[in-house]
Amino acid sequence: MSLRGLARWFCPHEYLSSPYAVDFGRLQERGVCGLIVDLDNTLVGYDQVVPGPGLQEWMQRARDAGMALCILTNNHRRERVTGLARSLGTEVLARAGKPRRRPFRKAMERMGTAPGTTAVIGDQLFTDVLGGKRAGLYTILVRPNSDHEFIGTRLIRVIERRMLRHFVKAGMVTMPRPRPSDGSHC
Repeated sequence: MSLRGLARWFCPHEYLSSPYAVDFGRLQERGVCGLIVDLDNTLVGYDQVVPGPGLQEWMQRARDAGMALCILTNNHRRERVTGLARSLGTEVLARAGKPRRRPFRKAMERMGTAPGTTAVIGDQLFTDVLGGKRAGLYTILVRPNSDHEFIGTRLIRVIERRMLRHFVKAGMVTMPRPRPSDGSHC
């Protein structure tokens, strides 16, 4: 498959250092009013059970910007996932089966949004970006917020890094600025 063919399904519209770097105003200008957000290594670290500092504030800023929110995760640990979603005050779909289109459609249904008004934020090309593109969504890839992850994900990361390097080199996406070391959000 050519680079353009790969890009059609795997190149995100934006590549950012973290969800905290998302510009809600720019998304609003695009007509986006719904955010489907991955959980593990996007919002919280893999196996983390309590939201980190600043996550509640970020979720509130998204809501204040008029964004509906839904967490979409392939994680199978329903108790952990629902507990986190409850503490964040948002909808959640666990055991989603990303990159299938159905879970993205179900998340949009819960938020009352459509493909043209929904963005997906996640840390993986093969689940979040591919699933979002298949569902016709605006896709935002973020760097994983932890190095601790499922073994299968670590193996896929090797391929993802190679693909991202090609997309950046071809000017299809811009490499994000490094994550702030002081714990600030932008």
